[in-house]
Order: sequence, then C-alpha cells, then structure tokens
Amino acid sequence: MPEPQEKYLVIITGPTATGKTKVAMAVAKHFGILVISADSRQMYRQLPIGTAQPAAEEQKEVRHLFTATLELDEYYSAAMYEQEVLKVIELLHRDSPIALMAGGSMMYIDAVCKGIDDIPTIRDDIRQQVKSDLEEKGLQQLLEELKEKDPQYFAEADKNNTRRIAHAIEIIRQTGDTYSSLRTKTHKQRPFKIIKIGLTLPREQLYERINERVLQMVEQGLIEEAKAVYPKRELNSLNTVGYKELFKYFDGKISLEEAIRQIQSNTREYARKQMTWYRRDTEIQWFHPTAHEAIINYINKQMTL
Repeated sequence: MPEPQEKYLVIITGPTATGKTKVAMAVAKHFGILVISADSRQMYRQLPIGTAQPAAEEQKEVRHLFTATLELDEYYSAAMYEQEVLKVIELLHRDSPIALMAGGSMMYIDAVCKGIDDIPTIRDDIRQQVKSDLEEKGLQQLLEELKEKDPQYFAEADKNNTRRIAHAIEIIRQTGDTYSSLRTKTHKQRPFKIIKIGLTLPREQLYERINERVLQMVEQGLIEEAKAVYPKRELNSLNTVGYKELFKYFDGKISLEEAIRQIQSNTREYARKQMTWYRRDTEIQWFHPTAHEAIINYINKQMTL
C-alpha cells in the first residue's frame, strides 16, 4: 500500500495593511484551493469596510470561509474557531494535501496551530456588570472576590493589573468555574505540518499604507457603515478600531478629522502589537508582500522536505 500523503496547512499572516488578502489570493489560485479567514472581526456581516473584508469580486475568484458569518451580537470564541476550522481542514485535506489560512488575528492562528484553553469570549452583559462593579466599588472589591473564588490565580496575579483582574472575574461569573482551572497551557499536536509565512514592510512604509487605507475606507463609506451599527455600540464586537473612534465623533466628543487621526494612530498601535506577538514565533518565514513567486516556491520546497 502507498504511504499516506503528508498534509499541510499554509498560513499567511502579518501586520494589518500588509496585503495578506492579495497574497492569499495568489497562493490559492496557484494551488487551486480556497482561503480560511483568520480575522476575528471580518466574521461580522455588518462590518465589511472597516474590517477590510475581501471584496465581492475577490470572493468570486477565490472562495473565503469564516468571512461575514456572524451577527454583531452573536457569541463566538477562539476555542469555537479552533474546533470549527480543524473540521474544515480535515474535509479540505480529502481533496488536496494543502489547506490555506490567512489573517492577522494572532489568537485565532495560535488556536489552530497549538490549541487554546477553552476560555470563552465574555458576554456583553457580564462585561458591563464587571465594569460597573469596578467603577462603583473599586479594584479592591474585585480582588476580594477573586481571592474567595479562585485563590490559586489570586496568589499569582498582578494585583495592580486592573484589566487582568477584571477579566478573571468575568470568566468566573460567566462559567461558574475558576480562571486557573481553565488555563492548561498544553500544546496540542496536529495531523498536518504547518508552514507559516509572514508579510513584512519597513515601518515607515507600513505606517504610510495604514494611513492611506484608513482614508480609502472613509471614501468607501466607513462613516455610513459606523452610523448603521451605532445603536449597538455597546457590543464587544464594536469595540474595534475604526468604529469606536467614529462613535466618539457621533457623540460630539471629537471632530471627524480627529476621529480619522485616531483611527490611523490606533491602527498603527495595533500593528505594533501584532509585530510584538510575531517576534515570539520563530517558525514564521518573512517575505515582502509583492514576492508572490518566492512565497509559492518556498511553499513547494517545504512540501518536498
């Protein structure tokens, strides 16, 4: 009997605005496959412009999964993404030895590559409840609750990190379980080899592209898109760069010019956070976004090793 054919998952990632969609399209066309989106915000139907979802023409050329599949108030988590994507990859591998994933949501990518602790995305009502308790009763009250309900995490937690303490309380209240018991930190094995490709640009060039893309989004109708979802602005799905700044403009707190400037600045900050995350991953092979041929050659080489 012939030996079973090796299976591969190719991942195209990199900071925002580096052109991941274009590169993924080129790779998908070359291998005759589709693209699995790894962008947690592109999953929301009502946010096509602000999350840079692939255009209709692009989706006609290459099918994209996990794009525009959720309503703004729909519950979803990285753990759910892990389970669903692994099932899809298994199906795709029946027809091709290679599957392709593209996006910049680092936690979603890690969930598929390594596995993720089954820590849920916090419901909006729980998030608001903890936020109100923090504002009204202070951090010390949350610390006392944490000490009582999860003494293990309380013993190791940074007591001055308000955000992490609040998140631990959110998890405890939502699940009825302890935060410490949900963190296994185990690296799961996958039945396929992973080929990671990162797209990189000089910092100044990347920042210019970010600034220009924000202006393009405004021209394409970002303001109108944000107005349409403004009534639901308290949802966690809308705590997103591009929308939260425009909401402040709608509330009369800042000018439109300032909102646009803040979107550009906050997007650049997000890109910096992405790069910090990527620097920890030594498995990523870096390419310029225009190096389509070199990227395809690299994939083919890795599949023959």
